[in-house]
Amino acid sequence: MSDLASFPVTSKWPAQHPERIQLYSLPTPNGVKVSVMLEETGLPYEPHRVSFDTHDQLSPEFRSLNPYGKIPAILDPDGPGGKPLPLFESGAILIYLAEKSGQFLPRDPAARYQTLQWLMFQMAGVGPMFGQLGFFHKFAGRDYEDKRPRERYAAESKRLLGVLDSRLAGRTWIMGDAYTIADMAIFPWVRNLIGFYEAGDLVGITNFPQVTRALDGFLARPAVVRGVAIPTAG
Repeated sequence: MSDLASFPVTSKWPAQHPERIQLYSLPTPNGVKVSVMLEETGLPYEPHRVSFDTHDQLSPEFRSLNPYGKIPAILDPDGPGGKPLPLFESGAILIYLAEKSGQFLPRDPAARYQTLQWLMFQMAGVGPMFGQLGFFHKFAGRDYEDKRPRERYAAESKRLLGVLDSRLAGRTWIMGDAYTIADMAIFPWVRNLIGFYEAGDLVGITNFPQVTRALDGFLARPAVVRGVAIPTAG
């Protein structure tokens, strides 16, 4: 394990516990994926709030960790070979934490790759489509006279929810009885779609009972209850 002082991000967000994984995030769907995973695994970590209100994500300190300027990102002082590992992109972080902890990613090769395919389904489909729908339904996009963009993203979101509903039929979780990083990636976005984005009626969420049933199970997990509020305000 090495000193973290050489990483510029720690000058803006000093590590009170430098032996722990440093999490730089907000409780958005992508941020929640990682905080929930950390809570589920029990890996020691220290959260830092990256405030969008003050454009922290665009600061040179944060961009030294993630040049893309997006949350979440982590800095693990005890990475591979005992060296610090900075990492961004929520999907990559989920895989890393699963391998580090030995949890929530099946060891059987076939099940492992099937889990990863559903993780990529979220990264490539669910996140971008639900996010665009949120923009056109709740935020600046709602003022556009042309409603075709909103209709396009609403239709695609319904299609994605239909795929998930079919997958969950007869299964507790995406991979069956096993709760995995695929669930931690997908359900924060479903929660955001019908909660923060207020798009439940628009996509007809009641038409996807398997999705809502699994979402309820996800939100009832103690680690999820803790993880969805990390980092806290202040």
